Amino acid sequence: MSQQTKIQNPKTQVQESPQMSDRDFINDILSTEKYITTAYSTALNEASHESLYQTINTAFNEAQNCQRELFNTMFRKGWYSFDATPQQTIDQSYQQFSGYSQQFPYQ
Repeated sequence: MSQQTKIQNPKTQVQESPQMSDRDFINDILSTEKYITTAYSTALNEASHESLYQTINTAFNEAQNCQRELFNTMFRKGWYSFDATPQQTIDQSYQQFSGYSQQFPYQ
């Protein structure tokens, strides 16, 4: 079994205490932004008026950009990490799904 490789930056230490730390605040805001972008996405799919759609789309893009900046901050500070996916797993997924594009009604 191969060992998983972590993709991460050095962790910025925060004091562990009952009070919220910078990491806790950023994580809380990031979770909220993820929830908001999901709600805006649903609203965009259901907006029947063009002006309303454009207004929601603007708010969605602002929330999405905020979410990305929060994610980047957490990753940069080492508070967000990933397990690297082995190339073999990526190749298998690509092979599994590459034929699906032939099923699309548009090319």
